[in-house]
Amino acid sequence: MRVLVAGSTGVIGRRLVPLLEAVGHEVTGLSRTRRPATAGRTVTADALDRDALTGAVADAAPDAVVNLLTAIPAAPDPRRLARDFAATNRLRTEGARNLYAAAAQAGVTRVLAEGLAYAYQPGDGLADEDAPLWTGRTPRQFTPVLAALIELERLTAEAGGLVLRFGHLYGPGSAFAGDGAFTARVRAGKLPVVGGGTSTLSFTHADDAATALVAALDKDLTGVLNVVDDTPVTMAEFLPAFARTLDAPAPGRVPAARARLAVGGWGVAYMNELRGARNSRARLRLDWRPRHASWADGFQPGRERTGADPARPSPARPTCTGRWEV
Repeated sequence: MRVLVAGSTGVIGRRLVPLLEAVGHEVTGLSRTRRPATAGRTVTADALDRDALTGAVADAAPDAVVNLLTAIPAAPDPRRLARDFAATNRLRTEGARNLYAAAAQAGVTRVLAEGLAYAYQPGDGLADEDAPLWTGRTPRQFTPVLAALIELERLTAEAGGLVLRFGHLYGPGSAFAGDGAFTARVRAGKLPVVGGGTSTLSFTHADDAATALVAALDKDLTGVLNVVDDTPVTMAEFLPAFARTLDAPAPGRVPAARARLAVGGWGVAYMNELRGARNSRARLRLDWRPRHASWADGFQPGRERTGADPARPSPARPTCTGRWEV
């Protein structure tokens, strides 16, 4: 199958492209810049430039399109999440619309897209795909992010596609990697447990995201599926455990009211209101299992294989800001 991966140089894309080639697909990566993926050929176009994108997709002549379009900064500020996700929100709406229109013109028969499995309405227990998204009492900074995700899912459904809702993404190139922004804050002792730390986190390793996408390519499935690991964990449990893996100081605790002044409503909600997700439907319908069944086994910051292209300079280590130092 000829597969176009839009967003081929991102965290998932750099794991997905060589895996697709390894199982026999002919892969073309779509990138806004000329930065190469780890394998396959690359076409260059800005997804917000409809004419350029249409030409690039026609040149690739794919049978399937995988939409991984994002532009998330290395260290988004929770108080300014709407600003920091503005480019990604456009890619998930306008960019997806352009991509799917170009795909339809090129005769594409399969569309997959990347969604989020931690945008569910807070509630008890793990959320399955029928649970409502967080449209009630949504933190103000998260509102446009959620609206873009809902539009992405609508557009993907119109294209006859499938959205894989990934959990908190980790692995090489992510915020949780050895050189990632989240890791830097934990190492510096600047990421306390806020309030009770009652958010439930469902993680997804980038390699498991890639294997789920490969499994989904030849399945006649539409709608949404949660692709997460088997071991949800509360923020209060995760942060101290993660700090221990880094030989970092144990995180302190800060009351939610005090933290709100530093990190805003979304920062407090991220620590206390996120709902974990259930992966049983993806396991059944995709015949997929996470290789990293538990975050406790998968997290190895500083010891990951980067999968980096040797011709590409290593990214600079992110500066640890004081945003979470409350």
